[in-house]
Amino acid sequence: MSKQKEGVNVTLDTPLTRGDNTVTDILLTKPNSGALRGTTLSDLMSLDVSALCKVLPRVSSPALTPQELNSMDPSDLVQLGTAFLDFLLPNSVRENLPQD
Repeated sequence: MSKQKEGVNVTLDTPLTRGDNTVTDILLTKPNSGALRGTTLSDLMSLDVSALCKVLPRVSSPALTPQELNSMDPSDLVQLGTAFLDFLLPNSVRENLPQD
């Protein structure tokens, strides 16, 4: 079995602005089950926006705010969601996926 990544870096297509700083990359860390509270696995697996907006602030560095997620470029939300989705897949499924 292959070892699952503990974190993945996502480069945003449209950087976020925080005061005088620009955020171009977000590090997502592998969640524990507690980080998924308030959502359902099926919502996360289908990249439901509300579910992602609950979970992504808990696993992102720098931590994304709900306001940032709500105003984010949709392509960036999809990038973050699909990167997060990989954490939910069992090793047996991940082994059969094409490699980057």
